[in-house]
Amino acid sequence: MKVEEKGHTVIIKDTQGDIKAFLNKITSEYNSYKERNIILDLSQDKDITLEVVLTFLSLSNKHRKAKKSFVLVASDVDFNDVPDEMVVVPTLLEANDIIEMEEIERDLGF
Repeated sequence: MKVEEKGHTVIIKDTQGDIKAFLNKITSEYNSYKERNIILDLSQDKDITLEVVLTFLSLSNKHRKAKKSFVLVASDVDFNDVPDEMVVVPTLLEANDIIEMEEIERDLGF
């Protein structure tokens, strides 16, 4: 797991290829990231399925409820099948763009 901090955002990259272990580690260390926007970069793993993405749903809901952004980066997912309450994008650039837009919306009171 590689962690990179940029301003109000933390980018966490899975380096092991073990999604279950990655999710467990993020969940156990969640308190260190909860005050920031989170980008989970799963783009290295080419076997990401909708089922794998959905394992992050409860963490995503918890973080978004706290008025922070939670974005998954996964390139091989059918984005039409992802639930509306989750944000999944194909690239880190798009993840950063989403966070910028959500920050602006929060600043404006939406």
